[in-house]
Amino acid sequence: MGLQNSLKRSRVVHLMFAITFFTSGLIINFFQFLLYFGLKPFSKHFYRKINYYLCYSFYSQLVFLAEWWSGTDVILYIDKTEFDKYFGNEHGYVLMNHSYEIDWLMGWMFCDRIRMLGNCKAYAKKSIQYIPTVGWAWKFAESIFLERSWDKDRETIGNQIRELADYPDTMWLLLYAEGTRFTPEKLKACQKFAQERGLPVLKHHLTPRTKGFTASIPHMRGKIGAIYDVQLAFKLSEAVKPTMTNLLIGNKVEAHMYMNRIPLDEVPEGEEAAAEWLHRIYQKKDRMAESFSQTGDFFATSGIPRTDIFKLERRYYSLINTVFWAVIVLVPMLYYLVKLLLSGSTIYFFVGVGIIGLFFLLMHKTIGMSEISKSSSSYGAADAKKVK
Repeated sequence: MGLQNSLKRSRVVHLMFAITFFTSGLIINFFQFLLYFGLKPFSKHFYRKINYYLCYSFYSQLVFLAEWWSGTDVILYIDKTEFDKYFGNEHGYVLMNHSYEIDWLMGWMFCDRIRMLGNCKAYAKKSIQYIPTVGWAWKFAESIFLERSWDKDRETIGNQIRELADYPDTMWLLLYAEGTRFTPEKLKACQKFAQERGLPVLKHHLTPRTKGFTASIPHMRGKIGAIYDVQLAFKLSEAVKPTMTNLLIGNKVEAHMYMNRIPLDEVPEGEEAAAEWLHRIYQKKDRMAESFSQTGDFFATSGIPRTDIFKLERRYYSLINTVFWAVIVLVPMLYYLVKLLLSGSTIYFFVGVGIIGLFFLLMHKTIGMSEISKSSSSYGAADAKKVK
């Protein structure tokens, strides 16, 4: 056990994981590029079928990090009858709280266990599509990239949702309606904004931004079966915090995930009515978060009916896939790196050191992007100025 813990905390092992992840990502991006321009113009159907497995091969390496490397698990709170009938069997629009560094990864773990990880889509800032590996993979996977210019984004949302609704296999589209990850500073600015606008003041969530939601719904009607309301929480009493760094060093966390399927027909017609509906959903989510914070139970004081509680078994595919890429990438790369370092040439030596340093930098940059402490705290600032 001591050796195992030492390996999980070893920077050399972390570097090997980074080399595998980023190199395999670029290889996958290359094949996606070829298929995007060589196959998609002739057959979207087969392009999307193949790209599903390419995306899965990339995404599942992070799922491996969570559930196999760190042993992290997810406790599910879902109506079992609805789970058996609908989950993973229909296109879905996912509304999830954005409160933790790894909330998205817990979602990916769940999607892997219901066999649809490769078709997870999301709304993202347009600039992300230019980031090698992750950004390029999302671009080729047809995620929705927004410019923060409403006239352009409205058209983009409509066009892209029509494309996604045509997917041959089950697809889920994730919306973080809060627009950014929760921090105390953002919450304070958001509460002030909500008070000035006469909107519900939330305690555990940022006020949802309704434009993207209300612009999306009309294009989904008749094509996407349901909205999946997801509330994720971690117990505050746990010693290990839910961060990417803790997963990387092998520390286990346990997530609690409530999911409620809402038929899309229940969202009222009209932009204003749909926006009010979304605000009510977030008031409900806030009650659940408050109940969990106080009692460790989503239902104790929230007034939400209790559901079935269960776990899903992790699958071996993420483990097999990661081992495969580790062998394919690390064996030849380590061979050539050793040759460079032992070549006797000062230039080759520094080239080898530079390559190692680059991968280490990429790893820490990627982790840094997920850290709450490093995210912007300007939420609501622009809107607050408008109110004034």
